[in-house]
Amino acid sequence: MNFEEALKQKKESVKNADESVLKLYHILISPADTKESVDYIDHYLKNPESCTDDSCKEFSRLDDYQIVSIRKEEQE
Repeated sequence: MNFEEALKQKKESVKNADESVLKLYHILISPADTKESVDYIDHYLKNPESCTDDSCKEFSRLDDYQIVSIRKEEQE
C-alpha cells in the first residue's frame, strides 16, 4: 500500500487496539520490502522518540508500506 493508505490503516489500528496492546507494542509504518523494513526497524528501536511516521520514507525505495507491531522493551 502507498504511504497515505498505510497512514490511514495505522490510525485505524491504533484506534481499534486494546490499551494493553498499545502498552506492549510499537505500531509502525514500515517499508514493505523485507531488507528495508529490517533496516528501518533497527533504526527505530535505537531511538523511537526521534522517529515519526514519515521517517520510514527514508528507508523505502518504493512507495510500498506495511503496518507492523514491534514489542516494546521492558521497563525496569
